[in-house]
Amino acid sequence: MSVTTRFAPSPTGPLHLGHAYAAIRAHDHARAAGGTFLLRIEDIDGTRSREAHVAGILTDLAWLGLAWDGPAVRQSARLALYETALTRLREQGLLYPCFCTRADIAASASAPHHGPDGLVYPGTCRHLDPGQATARIANGAPHAWRLAMAAAVACTGPLHWTDREAGPQRADPQAFGDVVLARKDAPASYHLAVTVDDAAQGVTDVVRGRDLLRATDIHRLLQALLGLPTPRYLHHALLTGPDGARLAKRNGAPALADLRAAGEDGPALAEALRAGRLPIGFAAHRP
Repeated sequence: MSVTTRFAPSPTGPLHLGHAYAAIRAHDHARAAGGTFLLRIEDIDGTRSREAHVAGILTDLAWLGLAWDGPAVRQSARLALYETALTRLREQGLLYPCFCTRADIAASASAPHHGPDGLVYPGTCRHLDPGQATARIANGAPHAWRLAMAAAVACTGPLHWTDREAGPQRADPQAFGDVVLARKDAPASYHLAVTVDDAAQGVTDVVRGRDLLRATDIHRLLQALLGLPTPRYLHHALLTGPDGARLAKRNGAPALADLRAAGEDGPALAEALRAGRLPIGFAAHRP
């Protein structure tokens, strides 16, 4: 069976060691099977995406000795695909506009409930009169589009998927509440875009970090609602820093560009990551 994997970074900052590990795992998974490795740039966050970071991603991956098949695909060139998916969900009566700000949501949650993504939306706008909501949209009110989760789950019934390391999983998308599928400042959320893109690009094996294990519950639901295939999944360990926190842009993880500028050997670093020889103070961790 043919294998297609992908690495899909967002150009909102420089790549770091955690990104390198994720890219290597996806790349090697495909190459071991004689398959295809794709590069997708998730650049629809217009307020944070930068062309300089796109160039840096290409340079960093080449420095590590990783080669992808075909040109890098940009999400910003695929907006029509996301709108088609959103239209289909609207026609099923599964989307509703949400005008709430984060402050509104925090204030309206008298008994806050937290899910895998943080504070679960209390459903305020789900109860708006449709005519009132349409009028607000016509008047230019900023809004997101949320999935009516209970109705969506009722359409599909129980859903399952299997992770190659964590084993069989029963999807629990309701734990996330009414997730956003189109943001106020972006034409699609991560959950919608990644699900649509993986199907459109023929991704057969999703290889990514363990921090996204539970997000797959939402992706499995969207696949069922949109009639999309379900790929095989492998959620690998995350790299953590000396403080035990997973490597992330927001906490100053070492940038590959800095390592390159310091004279590090990219292919040698990649081989060390493959072999589990991590820089002093770093570790692989399964949350």
